[in-house]
Amino acid sequence: MSPPARDVVVVHSSDLHVDHDYTARLHGGDGAAGLHCVLAAARTISADVVLLAGDTFDSHRVPQDLIARTASVIADSRLPVVVLPGNHDPAIATAVYRNPVLAAVKNLHVLGVTHDEAVAFPGLSLEVWGRAHRDYDDMIPLAAPRPRSTRWLVAMAHGHYEPKPDRATGLRPSWLIGDDEIAATGADYVALGHWDRAVRVGNGVVPAYYSGSPEYAGTVNVVRLSGNGSVTVTRAPLDIAREITA
Repeated sequence: MSPPARDVVVVHSSDLHVDHDYTARLHGGDGAAGLHCVLAAARTISADVVLLAGDTFDSHRVPQDLIARTASVIADSRLPVVVLPGNHDPAIATAVYRNPVLAAVKNLHVLGVTHDEAVAFPGLSLEVWGRAHRDYDDMIPLAAPRPRSTRWLVAMAHGHYEPKPDRATGLRPSWLIGDDEIAATGADYVALGHWDRAVRVGNGVVPAYYSGSPEYAGTVNVVRLSGNGSVTVTRAPLDIAREITA
């Protein structure tokens, strides 16, 4: 599993909350504007893969024209897009991701829908692993991590970080992610979603980052998996300010 000859560039975002209500009002009626900005930035960066770590849609109750708009934005990017369903858009039987218009987008990979828990990119020596939210109940986002089978392994998870999660009571926040679970992935990078701000978390054994939402963070995370074996994480700005009209 030697590194590929060139660097692999991964763009990570989350919590886009595509909808026809709040997000649409921010962008003059275009509920998929945040998604468009993320993918435009990824193209500018010449990303190899884009990761959307949960809550890409605000809910599954979105109109057909917005589904078609989202499908068009993803297809037009011509980039592999890996989506991890989150607590707002879990991989239920009636999930928006099962809509024929989205299902027909060949460069869209949805964990828990089009793929069970992993998507492999053999040409990049990369595998992306994650446990989708499959209902609205509590779950452990990084339970039972996948053994490495490729040179590069990136994990995705959507939930709330606490260094030492306390799951003893249901009154605490759900979908908890802890230091030991992050470290147990053995991944080269853990792409997290659920927080609007961009921040690194964990105990440093494995690099784990929230990207933040496009509107609040104003950036995407850029993960460079280098041919020399190193991993660097930076942030690239989004041209989203001009998209927000309210």
